[in-house]
Amino acid sequence: MHSQTHLESLISFIKSTTQTTQLLQIHAYLLRTSLIQDTTFSVPFLRRISLQNLNYSLHTFSQISRPNAIHYNTMIRAYAMSNHPERGFYVYRDMMRQGIRPNPHSSSFVTKSCIRASLLFGGLQIHARIMRDGHHSDTLLLTALMEFYSGRGKCDDACKVFDEMPQLDTVAWNVLVSCYTRNGRTRDALGVFDTMRSGEHGCDPDDVTCLLVLQACSNMCAFEFGERVHQYIKDHGYIHALNLCNSLVAMYSKCGQMDKAYEVFQEIRNKDVVSWTAMISGFANNGHGREAINVFREMVRMGVSPDEQTFTALLSGCSHSGLLDEGRLIFNCMQREFHVVPNIHHYGCVVDLMGRVGLVEDAYELIMSMKCKPDATIWRTLLGACKVHGNLTLGEQVIEHLIELKAQEAGDYILLLNIYSSAGNWERVIETRKLMKEKGIQTTPSASTIELKGEIHEFKVDDTSHSRVNEVYEMLDEIEKQLKIGGYHAEITDNRLSYHSEKLAMAFGVLATPPGTKLRVAKDLRICTDCHNFAKKLSGVYNREVIIRDRIRFHHFREGRCSCNDFW
Repeated sequence: MHSQTHLESLISFIKSTTQTTQLLQIHAYLLRTSLIQDTTFSVPFLRRISLQNLNYSLHTFSQISRPNAIHYNTMIRAYAMSNHPERGFYVYRDMMRQGIRPNPHSSSFVTKSCIRASLLFGGLQIHARIMRDGHHSDTLLLTALMEFYSGRGKCDDACKVFDEMPQLDTVAWNVLVSCYTRNGRTRDALGVFDTMRSGEHGCDPDDVTCLLVLQACSNMCAFEFGERVHQYIKDHGYIHALNLCNSLVAMYSKCGQMDKAYEVFQEIRNKDVVSWTAMISGFANNGHGREAINVFREMVRMGVSPDEQTFTALLSGCSHSGLLDEGRLIFNCMQREFHVVPNIHHYGCVVDLMGRVGLVEDAYELIMSMKCKPDATIWRTLLGACKVHGNLTLGEQVIEHLIELKAQEAGDYILLLNIYSSAGNWERVIETRKLMKEKGIQTTPSASTIELKGEIHEFKVDDTSHSRVNEVYEMLDEIEKQLKIGGYHAEITDNRLSYHSEKLAMAFGVLATPPGTKLRVAKDLRICTDCHNFAKKLSGVYNREVIIRDRIRFHHFREGRCSCNDFW
């Protein structure tokens, strides 16, 4: 017979040991004494061995003659955190077939398996089982279900689960914010923050809420809303949280407010590589390449080692500012001095930089010499350079590479059309348009947002949904009349008769704000040449600073000029 003290010591030893050899010895002892059949010992051993060797834990599980729900939960949870999360669902299914009733923990763990394995049908089955077993009052479980639906792009279903929760906590609200942000409903995400602050539901925003909302502000270029979140962070004692400070730097940078971003950056006590990279990236994307290099030099001087993301940001800054010599030097030293192997993103920045200064043939040779396989993005970067410099022959070659990758998009053909039209090759223009029609290739409708007094206003191509739509179109027509007097001529593009979303957003900004007010617009696609020229002229004629953040970079328009020097 085993003494009570001996058994307690054994349990303690199982929970504390991390050495595989000792765990194997314990396993042998449990088998020899039949204690493996005792839940008191088999459960902690199963939990411990699953962290070391999941296959071995499955072998151990098979030796338990009558496993209960706790044993099954242990295996489901282990698989949910493994590289094969789908197996967690299979264990759950076996549990059901054995007639063992799942508890809320079972459902929570298997839901996480479905999230990580993207098992839509499996998640739906779990949801049905939760309702059938009467576990629909478990907030933690329902929160996991929200994450499942959110990750599968079913935002409405996630919201329905949220609405049906009998009791809401801050975690549930945070998952709702994350769900909205992940599924492109950024304005709704910001609205949740205000709802939580109202105090009606007894759940104030916490540091995680602030982190998620700052990400939403970054996506929407919502500077004023971001300032409110910043003040909330200060008022509630979160200002020294490093992840929030890093997010504030990123948010202000993505709203084009580099003074604010640098102010927050300087106040960070213990800057990590993420802090430095956020600051470098901010300067880079806003066209301040030399400032980005200066921050990098200070980072190295402070003894912080740069990583892959740091060099991506730094090379991007060189590209956006046309710093060819500096970019080449950084690219050459990153592996030699900092032991960072160049990846596809680093090569992409160098290709963009070479394309900017007209070295398109050299950029092509660089792509062909890369150790990693070129992707569609890097070919599109070169195609854009071919368009700017009118290199028709190379542009056609690039399209062939995109066709080979089966990655051609409408924007690629639009660039090619522009190259043909610039060269006066109207026969190829007609052929390309015909090819696009045959392949069913259509341009993606874009959306742009502009913030006014903390409220986000969204516009789409040829939009008619805005409450002041008639006034916006009248203002846009008036602006175009004034700009034409100033020398603006509309480009001949595929959508030359359309009102592009960024034009509508700018027109609304002029309509709804006092003269001289800075306009900030966020666009989900790359800005077209016509809208770029439009914004340049508007900044000069109306004496407005205009900031447009498109999918590629920031454009700061002042006095009829753009920070990108007409290359993007």
